[in-house]
Order: sequence, then structure tokens, then C-alpha cells
Amino acid sequence: MKTTLASALIIVSSFLGASTAAAQQQEPGRDFNEASTVIERQLEESLSELSALRERLVEEKLPLSRTLRELEAELTQVRQEFQQTSRTLDGRTLDLSNLRNEIESRREEATYLSNLFGEYIRNFETRLHISEIQRYRDPIEAARLAPENDSLSDEEVFDAQVTLIGTSLERLHNLVGGTRFKGSAVDPGGLVKEGEFVLVGPMAIFKAADGGVVGTAEQRLGSLEPTIIPFGNPEDAEAAADLVSNQQGHFPFDPTLGNAHKVESTHDSLWTHIQKGGPVMVPIFVLAGAAMLVALVKWLGLAFLGTPSEKRFRKLLDAVASRDKPLAVKRAKALRGPVGSMLAYGAEHLDEPRELIEEVMYENLLSTRLKLQRFLPFIAISAAAAPLLGLLGTVTGIMNTFALITVFGTGDVKTLSSGISEALITTEFGLIVAIPSLLLHAFLSRKARGVVNQMEKCGVRFINQVTKAAKPAVEQAA
Repeated sequence: MKTTLASALIIVSSFLGASTAAAQQQEPGRDFNEASTVIERQLEESLSELSALRERLVEEKLPLSRTLRELEAELTQVRQEFQQTSRTLDGRTLDLSNLRNEIESRREEATYLSNLFGEYIRNFETRLHISEIQRYRDPIEAARLAPENDSLSDEEVFDAQVTLIGTSLERLHNLVGGTRFKGSAVDPGGLVKEGEFVLVGPMAIFKAADGGVVGTAEQRLGSLEPTIIPFGNPEDAEAAADLVSNQQGHFPFDPTLGNAHKVESTHDSLWTHIQKGGPVMVPIFVLAGAAMLVALVKWLGLAFLGTPSEKRFRKLLDAVASRDKPLAVKRAKALRGPVGSMLAYGAEHLDEPRELIEEVMYENLLSTRLKLQRFLPFIAISAAAAPLLGLLGTVTGIMNTFALITVFGTGDVKTLSSGISEALITTEFGLIVAIPSLLLHAFLSRKARGVVNQMEKCGVRFINQVTKAAKPAVEQAA
């Protein structure tokens, strides 16, 4: 439409230019009317042509307008489709991002659950009774090794782990009312026996298939197999055997959960306890036996020593006062014990000077003192030497312990217990020998000093009486 209008304007301009040029080329004498007529004709022709152009313009404008509207409608539709497609693309991009985030979140959850499953497997294995390890070994190994198996899909890995969880829940259900299963255990002699377990809570009872051993199943240090601890009471053993065989009966329950057996195993017999002390126990017991024998002999000797009565001693003093030597000797010999022997020596020299009587009695006192104190120093030496022998055993035991540490290291305490036992037991028995020996030496020494003191007391009284009896005789002679 714009092109047609421009063409019309160009034609009109050309016509006007041509008219002007024609007018200029007319001769000056041509009439103005002719020019006007030409111009009017040309104007009419131009107007006719303009009208034709306008009609043509109108005719061409309508299709073009219709085409323009159609194109604009098509453009609008295309824009709507573009916007729709853009919104759809943006939505799909957002959904894809959300989906990726969801996948990453699910992967993190799967990793977290896998870690939880691994921790659960470890805790489940540690909480099993030693008798159940054989029973649940296969599902535990399958669940533990599943994450490391590249040939398994994630679903298969989770199936293996969830299977173990189901097994653990079933185990809890069975423990409430008790469960029974077959297995093997080590008897006290070290032989592996096949039989049946009955597990109720934390307690397990085992009965061998041949009926040779019945007891509680417990774990021993350094062993992965359950160890059978036989019942000390025959009634408990019979009840446990009936329970395993008949699936009903009385359950011998240990409230200490096996600690009673462990404590009982630490109680050795006296002979076993002595044997753990090693070779140093021999001189300790020899010394103890000798000290006890000497103490017994000395105690018997001191216990049967006679003690003079005060009444008989006064009669002796009366005989001394009367200067009756035969009567004094007779009454002195009638007195019991070393006191009577000493006084008899004095009475036999009653007619001698006082100094001589005193020396004779003192000689007898010294002799008696030596007899009373004989072998008592050996008891004192035993009391002093026994702890030293115990210390010697301690040193040798510690040396043996360090020798075992050099060979086996410090991981197994049970291996080192022999050297430690030797060190402590020798010290124990050294003190056991030393303390009674020291007390016996003090007791016997005190008893011996008591006898000597009594002899000195009676001797002093006897000499004083001799002195008093000698004064009247001297005065009478004067």
C-alpha cells in the first residue's frame, strides 16, 4: 500500500513538471486559454489516474490488512507458544534440579543408613553370647561383607543388611521365652563336644550329645569357642540335663552371670597355692618347721617347770633362820623347778660365808639362764630370715615375669600371672612365718625371763635370811 501511494505522488509530480515545462516552451503569443485548457485536461487525467490509483490502493489495502492481521495473530500465537515452551522448559529445569537434589539426599541417606547398619552389625556381634556366635556367623559375615562386594547392587546390599536386622529381632523374641539350638563347646578337658544349647536371657546351658558333660557355657580369655563350666551341685547338673533333653524343667540360674565360677576358679587348694610360690617355698617351710619345733620344745620345757609355793619357801626360810643345815637342804630339795635347785645349792653351803653362798647360787642362776635361753635366738633368726626369703622369692618372680614379657609381650596377662604369683606368694608365706615366729620368740623370752626373775627374787630373799641368821650368831660369839 505504501508503494502504490508513492507511485501516484511521483506521477502527479511528473505531470506538474511537464505542464510547467510546456508552458515555458510555448511561444509568447499563444493564448492563455489554450494553456488553461491543456492544463485542465491534464489535471482531469491526473485526477482520473489518481482516482484509479486510490481505488487500486483500496483494493490492495484490504488484502494486505487481512494478511497483516493474520501475521500478527500468528505472531501472537507463536509468542504464546514460546512463552508456554519457556515456562515448560523452566519447570522441567527446576524439576530436574529438584530431582538431582532429591537423588543426592537419597544417596546421603543411603550412606547414613549403611553406616548405621555397619555399626549395628558390630554392636550385634559384640552383644551375642559366646554360644550364639556359631549360630549367627553366616548372616553376620554376609551383612558385613556385602558393602565391600562390588558385584552386588545397592538393593542387594541393603537386603543382606536388613536380613540380619530381621534375624536379630527374631533372636530377641526367642530370648524372652528361651531358645534351643545345636552347637559345639569345649569341655574342661579341652575336647570339643557336639551337643545342644539352651539360652534364656544371658544364661546358656550346654549338654553334650553323649551326655558326658553338662554345665553353663561361658567365654574364656583367648578362646572363641564356648567353654563348659560343670555344675558343682549334682542336682543342678541333673536339672540342666532334663531341661535340655525334655525342653521343660527347672533352670539352674546363676545370678552372678558366671562371676561365681570365675571367683571360684581363683580359689586354689593349699598345695596348689604353695606350688605357685616356686622353689623358694622350700627353705621358707624348712625354716618355719624348725622354728615351730624349737618353739614347741621350749614351750613344753617352760610350761612344765615347777614353781615353789610360798608356804614351802617360808618353811625353808625358817630352817635357814634356825641355822639347821640338814633341814634347810631337805626343804630346799622339796621345792620344784630351777628355784628349788638353786636354793638347794645355797642350803648345802649354809655354813659357809655369805659371799660364797651368793656366788654358788649365782653360778646356778647363770647355768639355768643359759638353759632357758637356749635355741631362743634361732626363733628370732627365723623371724628375721623368713621375710628375706620372701623378698628373694619376690625378686625371682619378678625376674621370671620380665623374662615372659620379653617372649610373649604384655598382651596376655594370664601368661604373666605365674611370675607375679610367685613374687606375691613367697612374700606372703615369708610374713606368715615371720610374724608367728616373732610373737613366739617374744612370748618364750618373756617366760624365760620370768623364771630367771623369780630365781633372783627367791635368791635375794634367801641371802637376806642367811644374813639375818648370821648376825645373832656373831653377836653371841662376841
